[in-house]
Amino acid sequence: MALDKILSIGGKPGLYKLLTQTRSGFVGESLLDGKRVTVGLRSNVSVLSEIAIYTLEEEVPLREVFQKIKDKEDGKKTAINHKADKIELEEYFFEILPNYDEDRVYASDIKKIIQWYNILIDNKITDFVVAEGAAEEVPAETASSEEE
Repeated sequence: MALDKILSIGGKPGLYKLLTQTRSGFVGESLLDGKRVTVGLRSNVSVLSEIAIYTLEEEVPLREVFQKIKDKEDGKKTAINHKADKIELEEYFFEILPNYDEDRVYASDIKKIIQWYNILIDNKITDFVVAEGAAEEVPAETASSEEE
């Protein structure tokens, strides 16, 4: 399953798989417990394929960050827990993305990225690389602490 079918819904924990669209929103299924939710159009929803992380030079698509974590962890869950101390999270993320913008990427963003990565690994969603010949998407938004 591609990251363009995986959603983060504001105010709801974890990630959701997009099942279908309705007239008033869409239906998603939790990757944590399999429960289905109906989400209205007014909800704060982010598609993982459209999220990017600020670096000092550019914005790096979240899928590339996930791939770097996957490479570091040999395809397994992260060695660090998303509930670790701020300093530990920042040190870990610095190993993944050494040029990330520390002023615009908060500890809460790093927690979400690590938590989301582990949820995706648990659900055997590990294809983070864009297929050759596929059009590269321009990120529409970036991860920020306002999405919580």
